[in-house]
Amino acid sequence: MRTRRVGSLVLAGALALLLAGCTGLPTSGPVNAGLPIGEEEEIPDPTPIAQGPLPGADPVDIVGGFLEASVTPAGNWEIAQEFLTEDFANDWKPEVSVAIDESVSSRQLDADVDPEDEAATRAVVNVQLDQVASVDAAGAYTETAGTSTRTFRLMRPEGGEWRIADAPDGIVLDAGSLQQVYRRYNLQYFDQSWTHLVPDVRWFPRRPSMATTITRALIAGEPSEWLAPAVRTAFAEEIALAGDAVPVDASQVAAVSLNRAALSASPVALARMRTQLETSLAGVGVSEVRFSVDGTPLEADTVSFAQPVIDGTLVLGEESFGVAVGDDLKPIPALTAQIAKIEKPIVAVDVALDGSLAAVQMADQTVYAVRDGTTDPLDDRAGLINPSVDPFGFTWTVPRGQPSAVAAWDGEGGRHLVAEAWPEATSISHLRVSSDGARVAAIVMAGSQRWLVVAAVVRGEGGVPERLGEEVRQIMRLTDPAQGLAWMGTDTAVVVSNASDPVLITHVIGGPANFSSAPAGSKSLSGGKNSASIRVLSSDGVVYAQRGSSWQEAVVGALVLGTRAGY
Repeated sequence: MRTRRVGSLVLAGALALLLAGCTGLPTSGPVNAGLPIGEEEEIPDPTPIAQGPLPGADPVDIVGGFLEASVTPAGNWEIAQEFLTEDFANDWKPEVSVAIDESVSSRQLDADVDPEDEAATRAVVNVQLDQVASVDAAGAYTETAGTSTRTFRLMRPEGGEWRIADAPDGIVLDAGSLQQVYRRYNLQYFDQSWTHLVPDVRWFPRRPSMATTITRALIAGEPSEWLAPAVRTAFAEEIALAGDAVPVDASQVAAVSLNRAALSASPVALARMRTQLETSLAGVGVSEVRFSVDGTPLEADTVSFAQPVIDGTLVLGEESFGVAVGDDLKPIPALTAQIAKIEKPIVAVDVALDGSLAAVQMADQTVYAVRDGTTDPLDDRAGLINPSVDPFGFTWTVPRGQPSAVAAWDGEGGRHLVAEAWPEATSISHLRVSSDGARVAAIVMAGSQRWLVVAAVVRGEGGVPERLGEEVRQIMRLTDPAQGLAWMGTDTAVVVSNASDPVLITHVIGGPANFSSAPAGSKSLSGGKNSASIRVLSSDGVVYAQRGSSWQEAVVGALVLGTRAGY
C-alpha cells in the first residue's frame, strides 16, 4: 500500500503563452488612440494549463495528476481525460459537480498496490479531501465543510500505463483555484411584483461560449430552491432555446433563437423575457438581446425595473442629520427637521430610498416612523434590534430574544406578522432586507452557533410580507459577535465583527467569503452598491471609508451612522 499527501504540480499558465508573443515595443506604424482617462482595458483572466500524465506514473501520481487537471476546463477537460481509459473517458461527466477542498497539499491519497509491483494490473486509490464547499450541476455554490472520500479504480494493460477506469463524476478544485477555473454570474429573475430584478448567483466554467451557457441556464433552468418562493420568470415552461449556440456579434448583440412556443407570448411577456435575459448576459458584455423564431425576428421591447440610487453617507451628528458633504451635513428635506425635534437619544436611523420615511430607533429600543411633519410610534416591544425598511415601505422589527416574532409595519402603522421566520434560531442580532425586497439576511444564534443566514420573502397583495421561505440558507458560521450587517450591491452580504482584531467579511450569497481588516473599535456598518460605498463607524465617532486595502476617515463627530433601505 502507498500513502502520501500530494503537493501542487507546476502549472503552465496561459499568461506565459501571451507573454511569449510580446517581443518588444512597436517602433513604426500609425498612432492609435488609447483608453479614456480612468478606464482600464479588460484583459481576459489567464486559465492555468495542467500537465498530462507522465510515462511510468504510478496509481497515486495518476490520480493526483487527474485531480489537478481539473484546473483546465478547455475541451471539456480534455487534459483530465488523458488520465482515463478510453472507455471511461466517454462516460465521465466533469460538469456534474465540483468538490472544493481546502488545498491541494491537504489531499491524502491511499493506494492498495505497491508502486514497485510491475505485475499489478489493477489498483484502487482512495482520496480524502478536506472539503469546504461544492458547486452542483446548475452552478449553485454551497458551503459543505467536512471530510469526504472519493474512490478511483485504475487499470494497466500489460506493458502499458496506469489509467483511471472508474471514478466519481465531477471535478475537484482547491479553494484557491475556484475563481481561476469558474466565474460567478447572476441569473436574473423578477420579484413577485415584476418591479425588481433579483440575482441568483451561479458558477460556470470559464469558456468562450458563456452567452450560450447563461441563456440555457436561465431559460431551461429554475431558480435556486431557497429563492424560488420569492421570484418568478417571464419564460413560460414551454418556451425553449432553439439551436446549439447563442452567437454574439462584434457589437455585443446576442442572437437568441427560440422555439415556436415563443410566438404565443404576449408583448409584455416578451419584453420581460428580453429584460431578464439581457440583464443576465450583461455579465459577459452583452449589450442587447434579439429574439428570433425559425430565422424570423421576434420583436420584443424591454421593461423598466427599480434601480436604487445611493446618495452619500448618512450621519447623525450633535446638531443635525443628513448626508455628509465635506465637513457639512446636507439636509434631507422631509426628514432632517423632523428628526431634529426628537429629544430622546437615537441609536439607529434607516432611511427609505426615496427619502420620505425613516425608521428611527431610540436608546430605549423603541422604533418610530418619521416622515415630513410626523413622528409616529411603531414598535415598543422590549429588546428590539435595529429596524430595516424595505423597498415597499414596510419597516421590519424583531426582538433580540424572539427571532420568530418578526413584524412588518405599513405606512399606516399596521402590523403584519412575518410567518416562519428563523424557526431554528434562539436569538437574533441583525436583520437587513435586500434592495429588491425578495430576500432578507440576518445574524442568528442556533444553539451555541452563530450564523449569517438568508431567506426568501414571500409577499401578498400590496407587497405585504407574509412569510419567509421554508428553506433558510445558512451562509456561513461566525466565530465572533457581529457589530453590523449590510448589503453590498445586489448579491453580497457584509458583516463587521469587533473582536480583538476587527474583521470585515464580504460574502457573496451563493459564493465564498472574503476577509479583510476593519477599523479599530468598529461599532456599526452601512452598505452600498460596491466596496467603495461601505462605511464603518468606530467607537470614537469617526466614520471610515474603504479605499483599496486601507481605511480612511470620511466623517468625524458622528453619533450614529445612518443606513439606507436595502443596504
